[in-house]
Amino acid sequence: MQLLLTLIRDTALIESLKSAVSGVILMVVSGKRVVGLIESVTLIDTQGNKRTLKAKMDTGATRSSIDVSLTKEMDFGPELQKKLVKSAHGSAVRPAVEANIEFASQKFKTEFTVADRSHLKYKLLIGVNVLQHGFLIDPSKK
Repeated sequence: MQLLLTLIRDTALIESLKSAVSGVILMVVSGKRVVGLIESVTLIDTQGNKRTLKAKMDTGATRSSIDVSLTKEMDFGPELQKKLVKSAHGSAVRPAVEANIEFASQKFKTEFTVADRSHLKYKLLIGVNVLQHGFLIDPSKK
């Protein structure tokens, strides 16, 4: 779609095409799925329980992060290991858990570091460990 829109020079036609397919298809560019900065992600615990919530995409985060309260509400199994996490606030060693997720029409297992995100707007942060599996971020996408 993006390539098609790039080839079309008529702005009115481009806007007409965009509105005609808005919400009907998941945009794919160069084989990658286009996602916005904030997306719905479904967590699936070891018992098959699901919880869908909004997550923030972060290309500056090497690993995805989950709020400690979610790990207490859902069963993700044992802590895998400790991970060194570096941020603007310094370095910290955090526990890591593995979880199945559904995200942008894909299902897969990924690793999350566990942190206190209670002071943040989003309890889930999706990092490069997930985004590298065929996702592009479009900040204008709602």
